[in-house]
Amino acid sequence: MSPADVSYPLADALGTTKMSLNYYELGEGDSTAFGYHAHADQEEVFYVQSGTVTFRTEDGSVRAKAGELVRFGPGEFQRAVNEHADRAIVLAVGAPRESGETTVLRFCEECGEETQQRIELADDHDSILARCDECGEITGRFTDE
Repeated sequence: MSPADVSYPLADALGTTKMSLNYYELGEGDSTAFGYHAHADQEEVFYVQSGTVTFRTEDGSVRAKAGELVRFGPGEFQRAVNEHADRAIVLAVGAPRESGETTVLRFCEECGEETQQRIELADDHDSILARCDECGEITGRFTDE
């Protein structure tokens, strides 16, 4: 269950202890994250292997195409989305491996603004939910389908 069509956390499989590594395949509208977010302690570098992704950043949108890299320091907000019909393949490297506290922001219809969210497993375990910290409204549901 992920905001990406295909997502593989590779750090455990590779036995890395100092960095995380994630592989993403993004269909149109898919993302590498559940929302616009920042990791308190982790620096991240994204390598776009194929396709084009658009990163939302604090300074505006940044497009990255195949062969390009984008870096975010600890505490910098970002989210990558594939806005194109062509699939995108993205590798994400983070260090240190543990990201520390992650702050996730999403738009909440009930509150009428972007609010801090918590990411949780649904009670029936069939999806991951993004839930507004302010009002408790579900702002996103992510399944295997």
